[in-house]
Amino acid sequence: MTSDNTIWYVLAVLGLIYLIILFRNRKATKRRKSRKFMEGKRQRDKSNEH
Repeated sequence: MTSDNTIWYVLAVLGLIYLIILFRNRKATKRRKSRKFMEGKRQRDKSNEH
């Protein structure tokens, strides 16, 4: 009976770690996309000046 409980605990911990990694990756991709967008804007502004 204790072995069954430990399996569930291990699964729960792995699930939490997986969710944390997913959440962090989403934040990183959002940051990356916004940075690309800002860089594109700056380049467009520079080309308009010349």
